Amino acid sequence: MEFLNFLEFKITDFIDIFLVAILLYYIYKLVKGTVAINIFIGIVIVWALWKLTELLQMKMISSMVGGFMNIGLIALIIVFQQEIRKFLLMIGSTNFASKRSFIKHFKFLKQEALPTDTDVNAIMAACEKMAMTKTGAILVIERNNSLDFVRSTGDTMNIEITQPIIESIFYKNSPLHDGAAIIQDNYITATRVILPVSNERNIPLRFGLRHRAAVGITEKTDAICLVVSEETGLISYIKNGEFVLYKNLNELSETIKKDLT
Repeated sequence: MEFLNFLEFKITDFIDIFLVAILLYYIYKLVKGTVAINIFIGIVIVWALWKLTELLQMKMISSMVGGFMNIGLIALIIVFQQEIRKFLLMIGSTNFASKRSFIKHFKFLKQEALPTDTDVNAIMAACEKMAMTKTGAILVIERNNSLDFVRSTGDTMNIEITQPIIESIFYKNSPLHDGAAIIQDNYITATRVILPVSNERNIPLRFGLRHRAAVGITEKTDAICLVVSEETGLISYIKNGEFVLYKNLNELSETIKKDLT
């Protein structure tokens, strides 16, 4: 029967399904943990309904849903403009020359995630110490998207991460304490970096320029940020342009390790 023709799979059908799965995975990865995840799930449900009505030859409802999908494309581009930018940056910054980096992009196929090279424990110990002394700091941890466009605004470094090194960089009398420090793998690659400041109006007024800069860089890339407030000593964790809540520093440390794998 013609109705069952779709069950005849070819090798190209498997490739097609595999590529669509990868595309959906990357989109989900970008919107996970943000308010856009609900919109994404809604789009998937509407798209599945559209294809189901086409398969069942329900022409009236199929044409209605199909019209909604076509007209809504422009609206979706506006709603997901930040996520689209991140997606293009992610694709453009993929380093296929590195075997480890290549496998990292397909980690959902592995049973165990690749361990991170970044010494998160040293970073957290430094942040905890700076929080006690109310030493302002902002650490930007690079993930897939290259941060060269902001790294060039600061002083190039190549220092392995240790707790004393991080504390000395942000020490109040240090010439390097102004601006952000960029972390790539287990090295501090730049200090005194100038970050783009977010224009988001929903950021509470109690947060200063450090927090706005952290929101700004995480809006434009997939980097994650740790900010130590100079006024309150509180440690903030920012990802995807949003503040991530945590119960204690142990939970924060585990969250960062998970986000880096």
